[in-house]
Amino acid sequence: MGFGLIVIGDEILSGRREDKHMRRAIELLGARGLALDWAEYIGDDRSRITATLRRTLAGPDVVFCTGGIGATPDDHTRQCAAAALGVDLVLHPEAREQIALRIAETANGDPVKGDLNLPENQHRFKMGEFPVGARIIPNSYNRIPGFSVADHHFMPGFPVMAWPMMEWVLEHYYSHLFHLDAEQSRAFYVFEAPESTLTPLMEQVEAAYAPIRVFSLPSVGDATRGDKLARRHIDLGVKGPADLVQPAYAMLLDGVRKLGFEIIEQ
Repeated sequence: MGFGLIVIGDEILSGRREDKHMRRAIELLGARGLALDWAEYIGDDRSRITATLRRTLAGPDVVFCTGGIGATPDDHTRQCAAAALGVDLVLHPEAREQIALRIAETANGDPVKGDLNLPENQHRFKMGEFPVGARIIPNSYNRIPGFSVADHHFMPGFPVMAWPMMEWVLEHYYSHLFHLDAEQSRAFYVFEAPESTLTPLMEQVEAAYAPIRVFSLPSVGDATRGDKLARRHIDLGVKGPADLVQPAYAMLLDGVRKLGFEIIEQ
């Protein structure tokens, strides 16, 4: 089981809005000893969303899906989830209750605005139509819930709503997975070193300390900086089980020093 993220919306792919969900998902998972394994971005295209969900629902991963669960013409996620599952959309009774409470709150005591039979209020209940068998995800911001099916969790695209919902899902469904793998990482900067020269050493470290993984993040430098990181460098390090990180790091550090390259430990 891994953790994945699907971000839906033409506005992300067109650049009208910038995705913030991936960074937050990484933070929320990392705080619990978990990690994001993959992420996908999809526009508001029903066939593509349905095909993606059909594929991911057939897999073992926990998937957070943001965007497209409203009731406007460009919102397709609820319908696509139902199509991918091969079930109907139905008004979830708990969702209806929460939406009705929201209508009453926004009516501010006005009996006309609070009339649940008004066309606009009836339309709001569309946001509570989820695939048969879905479970609701509470929305602490405005009561309009998200929903879960299997290990897929669907929430609005608004960060102010999605992030608390994502955290709620983690705490309620996956707390048994928190901090099971005590994975750590250590890294240092290497200056003016070709990656091709460092690669044999990186392979030796991984062979000696499996399942340690060595990472190499090259940078051309940042001329606006006033320190050594203005120069070309590599962020080089190891990550993996806590008990293997230190000896693997020591082997990598010693090997780079023997190659004669300048180093700054982080």
